[in-house]
Amino acid sequence: MEITLSEICERVGGRLQGDPDAVIRGAAPFDTATAEDITFAAGAAFLKKIDQTAAGAVFVPEAFDRGKTNLIRVKNPQLAFTIVLQHLYQPPRPAEGIDSRAVVGENTVFGDQVTLCPNCVVGNGVTIGSRVILYPGVVVGDHVTIGNDVVIYPNVSVLERCIIGSRVIIHAGTVIGSDGFGFASDGRAYYKIPQTGIVQIDDDVEIGANNTIDRAAFDKTWIKRGVKTDNLVHIAHNVTIGEDTIIVAQVGIAGSVTVGRHVTFAGQSAVAGHLSIGDNAIIGPRAGIAKSIPAGQVMSGAPEMPHRQWLRVQRIVPMLPEMKKKISELEKRLASLEGKD
Repeated sequence: MEITLSEICERVGGRLQGDPDAVIRGAAPFDTATAEDITFAAGAAFLKKIDQTAAGAVFVPEAFDRGKTNLIRVKNPQLAFTIVLQHLYQPPRPAEGIDSRAVVGENTVFGDQVTLCPNCVVGNGVTIGSRVILYPGVVVGDHVTIGNDVVIYPNVSVLERCIIGSRVIIHAGTVIGSDGFGFASDGRAYYKIPQTGIVQIDDDVEIGANNTIDRAAFDKTWIKRGVKTDNLVHIAHNVTIGEDTIIVAQVGIAGSVTVGRHVTFAGQSAVAGHLSIGDNAIIGPRAGIAKSIPAGQVMSGAPEMPHRQWLRVQRIVPMLPEMKKKISELEKRLASLEGKD
């Protein structure tokens, strides 16, 4: 795959300083790029050494105006680089069509250019849109609906009645629509509460590998437009995740939590059930959230606290052994003085 600098500028809306006919055949980091690669200057440190890169072209901020190499000035260099990277490195696609080793149920409706790889199982009454790819071992339950341009990687299960939007990517090993964890107790034993709802995943969502997203007890677990999850994420029943939220690896979100728009969950953070997380909140790594968080807050620690307060606490923790020793000494001196009285 190759592309000229003039074509790149047209794609990303950039302004070129250099040769419009120069051809780019690859993309690479700033320090290792060659004359046929494009790269981007990620910050001031890279801009200062712009003439040291061997790249054929560099994305730079709009206000940057020096450098001897081909420069493309854009508002967001990293985003522009990502757009070109998607053009240059398109993932391989399996051969289009329904493999003879796939199993398809009754009353299933397919759009155009659908690909079912070996050992896919599609249930009854399923609706699958156009340009959908199901890799080997995918299981789609009865009455599932899948939109257009969806890619589902190997060994994913999308269980009965769940809804998948368009332009969704689901990575290997994920389970969509497993039963929520619901049990009633008589004081001695636990009795399973039927989980009668569904999971709905809206458009432009990407779900990482080995996620588990539980169906609702009633109504739906809802992953809204633009959400991106990393690997090993668990989302429990009746959770709602707002648009453009980022969920990093090993996050656990308990049942009936409502998450706002553009929230960030750092790795290994966890949220207790029936809470709400406001828009644009940031939950720090390994944080344990036990109360609802207002919009725009940055929280860290377990139990949670404002991030700035958590930083002060962390500075004190290494000093605790010495502080304990000093307190013990003061207690002994105080006891000695009280004894003299």
